[in-house]
Amino acid sequence: MVDVESACADMRLRVVGVVRSPLVSREDCPRQGIDGGVEAEVELAPEYVEAMEGLEEGRDAMLLTWLHLADREALKVHPRGDEDAPLRGVFATRSPSRPNPVGLHRVRIVGLNGTTLRVYPLEVLDGTPVIDIKAIIRGEEPGLAE
Repeated sequence: MVDVESACADMRLRVVGVVRSPLVSREDCPRQGIDGGVEAEVELAPEYVEAMEGLEEGRDAMLLTWLHLADREALKVHPRGDEDAPLRGVFATRSPSRPNPVGLHRVRIVGLNGTTLRVYPLEVLDGTPVIDIKAIIRGEEPGLAE
């Protein structure tokens, strides 16, 4: 059996950047990037400039964010906010309301300038903390060609 306490002793997130987006209220945000995500900037902290090496315009990446305004106590939600839909467990949805509100966003890098990435489509609020960026490696995902 795993000793959860010792396994999590060094479990700390570092904010690596922040999103700069025209979306400033929850009402502005689409439910998913494909539902009307916008072009936004990710401003990385200067100490992470070396971590950007190898990122390229035109390539896709997974952006992980901390959805800081989410309800961390919610265990069930109405999918897509539809009150007519039956409640579902948050782990069966993409709701930001969940015990650990990590956002997962597939974006295209449309620009790089210093420590700033321009990405599209993104559906988070201005000021949302970024906790990681992961490149999508072509050929490792069905449907992505070299």
